Amino acid sequence: MQTFDVIFKEFSPMVFRFLLSLCGEENLAEELTAETFYQAYLHIGQYRGECKLETWLCQIAKNALYKEQKRQRRMTHQHPPLETAECTLLEAVGNREQALQIHKHLHLLKEPYKEVFMLRIFGELSFKEIADICGKSESWAKVTFYRAKNKLIEEMEGRL
Repeated sequence: MQTFDVIFKEFSPMVFRFLLSLCGEENLAEELTAETFYQAYLHIGQYRGECKLETWLCQIAKNALYKEQKRQRRMTHQHPPLETAECTLLEAVGNREQALQIHKHLHLLKEPYKEVFMLRIFGELSFKEIADICGKSESWAKVTFYRAKNKLIEEMEGRL
């Protein structure tokens, strides 16, 4: 196993780019990159080598982002904005309900379809980047995304 300093130097730029593609905020991506490597350092003994090290790090990064987003949602719900007009609120509820339905159906997708779909749509990653993260070919990423999209459409048409 490489020393952790070498791991950090080698993989931190890739983890930063991955997080930046997911969240779109440079400062947040920097914070989460640091958190990712902190968590990786604490749990390096749990890395079993069943996947590439960069895949393991991206999973930690993704979990750190989800944890941060959950924290931000909690903070937002505690202090709702006061300037929301009634019309805007109705539009937001409509869009929120639609988004919630999409997320519910997405949640029902099996892996790897769900992960590939989320990386492509929410993470805005290229098929090559998805393939690198999953340790598969670019063709596999394209086919998996296409199948995930079709499964999601079928689920939503069947349950709407």
